[in-house]
Amino acid sequence: MIALVHPEPTSVYAVAALCGSMFVWVAVLLAAKGRRGAAGTEVTSKRDSGSMIGVAVQALGFLAVGFGPLELVLGAPDLAAIGQFAAVLVLMAGVIALFVASSRAMGRNWAIVARTREDHQLVTWGPFAVVRNPIYVALFVWILVMALALGHWRGLILGIPLYWIGTWMRVRREEKLLRAQFGAAYDAYAARVKRFVPGLV
Repeated sequence: MIALVHPEPTSVYAVAALCGSMFVWVAVLLAAKGRRGAAGTEVTSKRDSGSMIGVAVQALGFLAVGFGPLELVLGAPDLAAIGQFAAVLVLMAGVIALFVASSRAMGRNWAIVARTREDHQLVTWGPFAVVRNPIYVALFVWILVMALALGHWRGLILGIPLYWIGTWMRVRREEKLLRAQFGAAYDAYAARVKRFVPGLV
């Protein structure tokens, strides 16, 4: 991976902040899956397992940034290390908060594989009132935070394109299912709310 070529020096405190935040995120993810499973048996009307290819491509993007050696700076933190530590914590808190708000808004509709249920609702509230794909936005910020915390900025050269290719593969399949399920209601929502950046993209 590109990050293997030459990692930038990074604070051990920033790495610790990233690892701690990722532990919290995994706990939140498992809790979200547990709530969805406890809600009852799923009745799926349509499923597109091909979206898992997009998941795999996104994962390669994360791997391009996250995998590689570290050049850790030890000792008492200076102002730069404190700033890096604070930035990692604040950004990861935002990532986790956005994921929690999005998964709660989706409720039983949330899934990794693109699919709709017979009782599927078109979620247009919460973060989905601002952008149509808030979880993908959160994951992209996570990639940037990984580069910041690990000193793997060069990994973004490969990681960002891979992430967005995988994301686009998933979004296309998800939108196809949603249009088939909701028709004009989804078209109106898509015309009103952008995919990733309010008012732009």
